[in-house]
Amino acid sequence: MLQFHVDGDLCIRCGECATDCPAGVIALDDLPAITNEEGCYRCLHCYMVCPTGAISILGCDPKEADEAKSLPAPEEVDNLIRWRRSVRRYKDENLPPELIDSLVQTACHAPTGVNAQDVLFTVVRDKGRMRVLGKEMMACLDKLEKAGELPGGLAGKYLNFVVRAWRDMGLDVVLRGAPHLLLTSAPKAAPCPVQDVHIALAQFELLASAHGLGTLWDGLFMMALSVCPHLVAHLGLPEDHLLGYAMLFGKPAVEYHRPARRGPARINYVD
Repeated sequence: MLQFHVDGDLCIRCGECATDCPAGVIALDDLPAITNEEGCYRCLHCYMVCPTGAISILGCDPKEADEAKSLPAPEEVDNLIRWRRSVRRYKDENLPPELIDSLVQTACHAPTGVNAQDVLFTVVRDKGRMRVLGKEMMACLDKLEKAGELPGGLAGKYLNFVVRAWRDMGLDVVLRGAPHLLLTSAPKAAPCPVQDVHIALAQFELLASAHGLGTLWDGLFMMALSVCPHLVAHLGLPEDHLLGYAMLFGKPAVEYHRPARRGPARINYVD
């Protein structure tokens, strides 16, 4: 049930809820009404766009809504994007669990196709578990390399580098000593699983950067998972999910003093 309710005393019959409804399931018959509950995307646009707070839906009551907050200035967002770095050196300490939970709870507001909201955030919250994961991964890669069963091509080149760094120098160049790992996945049957999982990680990364944390899109870990699939099961990911990408995060053990110079952007204008 949508629990769609309109306060007749507050409703000014402006029609904004019907006009803004992406599913087109709100009609005006004096007061707004849902014409097809099954067709509702549950996006809450009607609840958010109502200027007088007359609409309640899905247990959301305008009287209990968060107070309006100011958005960051454009130059602040500009700096956040330009100063973001891929961090490969981390402090050997866990982040407070409440901070991790807060980051993920905010990242789940990322847009999803047809408002599916079914991205699963798999989080390693303890550095000790990260060390165990690293040993499991290296044992698998070492065994595959000795048996000559690592893949060819670019993936094989990088995974051989991973094994050599571990054997010769005792370095884990995949997990990098990071205390935490985040993977996003979504049901394969979701409308846009590939897009959803990456959008969620991108928004998590910017939020983490705003908190002064370091992050790394971990392509080497994704390569390792592709040849050590049992690690996916160890991480508890559902079998019917499409794995998106992996991101390391934690307190950085490095400080960058200026942004990298990028661009100019490659642009194809269509006039």
